[in-house]
Amino acid sequence: MPREQADPIAEVLVDWFADAARPLPWRAADVSPWAVLVSEFMLQQTQVDRVVPRWEAWIARWPTPASLAREPASEAVRAWDRLGYPRRALWLHRAATEIVERHGGEVPRDVDALLALQGVGPYTARAVAAFAYGVRVPVVDTNTRRVIARAVDGQAEPAPPSPARDLPAMTALLPETVASARAFNAAAMELGATVCVARTPRCDACPISDHCAWRAAGYPAYDGPRKAKQARFEGSDRQVRGLVMRELRAAHRPVARTELDGVWADGAQLERAIAGLVADGLAVAADDGGLALPDA
Repeated sequence: MPREQADPIAEVLVDWFADAARPLPWRAADVSPWAVLVSEFMLQQTQVDRVVPRWEAWIARWPTPASLAREPASEAVRAWDRLGYPRRALWLHRAATEIVERHGGEVPRDVDALLALQGVGPYTARAVAAFAYGVRVPVVDTNTRRVIARAVDGQAEPAPPSPARDLPAMTALLPETVASARAFNAAAMELGATVCVARTPRCDACPISDHCAWRAAGYPAYDGPRKAKQARFEGSDRQVRGLVMRELRAAHRPVARTELDGVWADGAQLERAIAGLVADGLAVAADDGGLALPDA
């Protein structure tokens, strides 16, 4: 995209974000890079309102990577509670240990160093670099891709994720100054999360509606490739895994295998869920044949 086309979108969104940004606690000026990293782990596939109280409790208990690394992984999994995808708790615990061992307890600012941490992917690495340290890098999540698809490409929905396409598209919009680039990264996400939403976009409230290619084209329906939908949760192995994890978190001791039989009626599915948890490192077999959280 030519710079003269990108600049109005960036300028308007940065100005809009100054007043429209939600007062999320990890956006405060005095939060540490570790607090930002924790927020990014927790926000993966989880709604903001569910994350806020869990993040606040986590940071109060473990304000530094070292404070988390000193405790067993089981405590991280237990504190994760019902945020979902509990492997993130294991990965965050391991990342804290790696930060202590490799970086003297300080979250690195370099994207490659962040990518080398357990559980940190391309999005999280760039988000921490940008929001914790102000590094000028493109940050692209689902909300950002939707904004770009509509405002720039004139499409109702973004195509399935593609770093080869998404990062250059965001880079083309990114302001030149470090401060504005950081604000624009956050503003694009905020717009997609609160205004340019997937099903019922509030185009009348959009600050860049005059620059939106989708609006200018008359809101055409999307006819491109779509991301595969996730299987329903009810009755799935994910649900059974969650029920088993609930029992393990509640017990501060190994849980006998017979105690888990009442968790789910389908014995074969229950066995499959337990085997998956063990394979993922979220549960370990105890000496007496029971099941426990890792490092419990």
